[in-house]
Amino acid sequence: MPQSKPTPRDVVSGFVTGLFSIPEGMAYATVGGFSAPLGLWSGAVPTVIGSIFSRTVLMVTTLTSAIALSARSVLTDAGLDPGDLGSIAALTLMVGLWMVLLGVLRLGSVMSFVSTAVMTGFTAGIAVQIVAGVVQDATGYEPQSHNTVGKLVEAIVHVGAWDAPTVAVAGATVAAWAALSLVPRLRKTATLVSLVVVTVVVTLLGAGVETVSDIAAIPRSLPPLTLPDVGALPELTSGGLAIALIALAQAAGIGAAVPNPDGTRTDVSKDFTAQGLANVAGGFFGALPTGGSLSRTGVATSGGAQTRWAGIFAGVWLIVLVLVLGPLAGAIPMAVIGGLLLVIGGELVVGRWADIVLVVRTSWLSAAAMVVTFVATTQLPLQQAIFLGAGLSIVLFAVQSAKRGRIVELVPTPDGEGGGDFTVADPPADLPSGRTTVLHYVGSGFFAEVNRLEEEWPHTASTRDAGLVISLRGSAGIPSTTFLKSLDRLLDRWHDHGVEVVVCGVPDELRQRFETGGVSGRLQGALVGDAGGVLASLRRAYDLAERRRAARAALSPPAPDDAPDDKDPA
Repeated sequence: MPQSKPTPRDVVSGFVTGLFSIPEGMAYATVGGFSAPLGLWSGAVPTVIGSIFSRTVLMVTTLTSAIALSARSVLTDAGLDPGDLGSIAALTLMVGLWMVLLGVLRLGSVMSFVSTAVMTGFTAGIAVQIVAGVVQDATGYEPQSHNTVGKLVEAIVHVGAWDAPTVAVAGATVAAWAALSLVPRLRKTATLVSLVVVTVVVTLLGAGVETVSDIAAIPRSLPPLTLPDVGALPELTSGGLAIALIALAQAAGIGAAVPNPDGTRTDVSKDFTAQGLANVAGGFFGALPTGGSLSRTGVATSGGAQTRWAGIFAGVWLIVLVLVLGPLAGAIPMAVIGGLLLVIGGELVVGRWADIVLVVRTSWLSAAAMVVTFVATTQLPLQQAIFLGAGLSIVLFAVQSAKRGRIVELVPTPDGEGGGDFTVADPPADLPSGRTTVLHYVGSGFFAEVNRLEEEWPHTASTRDAGLVISLRGSAGIPSTTFLKSLDRLLDRWHDHGVEVVVCGVPDELRQRFETGGVSGRLQGALVGDAGGVLASLRRAYDLAERRRAARAALSPPAPDDAPDDKDPA
């Protein structure tokens, strides 16, 4: 809910953001192949609702280029008409329902499964999509190819067919933006100012280029009431989830980039819910799917936003400005919007350039994932590209996790048996006889990692009179079934060779999993908890293994007091 009272700076920030939303909203709707007014309405009701409920109080919820492109791709792939308001409303509603569900289930961490490499490739692909989508607006030439890269190649090959006035207006827009961006105080409003200045000049000169009103009239009215086509919802289920993931991934970093001025903590899951409610409401008021926008949030903060009221005012001011100035927006040349979208596409690449370099330098696997996602984004429907990217992220995670696991030996210092320290060494190839060896497992219990490590444990074929302490502290907190089965096989092997095994550093959660997996029965009296600190746990386990080894050597079972469980500090 809105906090405290709105400040004058919130009113001003809301006005600047609302005014900026006119050109950017229309541009994004246009690049997605939608009617320009839909871009305006996407910054009205959804922005107000999102600002009311968001836990990142300055986040502005509205249409973004990636969402606009994805929305058209989803509708087309589902066999629906992107020009039908009922289908658009159904898609916006479905996206909102998915977002609310993810928020209610507290799945904010789901975004961590979309890696930087994948998001970098996806963003670069979106930039190319934007540029390809405005070839006609910026050059006056209409490519016949339906392929993203094909449009660019075709436009370059037919450069002689470009319309000179259109190219001049688009070039002037880019030049005006570049000049204004050199002035620090004007950088944040360079898009808005360049749009106004170039539009006024073109209108006065009568250049005769295509305008927004030639594409669609901008009505001087409130956001229209629209009813979702309920029958289309089943066809939009998977596509709605894809757009929700795209929108939420874009918005996930806003909380870290724009902390709350009042010092309160952000909550990604509650931000999911806020964006979902914004879409549910927006679906009934002529809006395309929306999400947290870093660019629009940046405009709001640079305009002096202090509380969530800034976002509320941004939506309200947009409605007021459309009511007052709506038809005038129809005079904006499409070449101006094309030029601005070229700028936006370039900014996306420049903004991600550091990430591109980092990914390439990190590993060839990450670089490959980035390239594959980029190619998929330019060649496949965007909802398929984001699912492919998410799958690649999970594969990368699995590969990296499988490489992390290792086994090390903890060697007692000269007074280690009586209370000293342990040093780290490589594990022995064969388990030594006549003493107790301490091995520490470093890993997560991930199945691919366990399978790789099973044969790296020391061999016991020639081992006699040995004790073995397995330290699990900080490892295998959530072991897989593969880990439990592997441990069971290892216990069989060690038992057959007379090795006394003690497992230490076992928290309560892991003990419960041992019990449900049947492992704890094999370790009766040989489980040492993690209470008392790392060294205390190791010392207790070491002493216990030594006593059990000595008892076995004497051919007599250890006394009950000599086999404490994790509750016994002996």
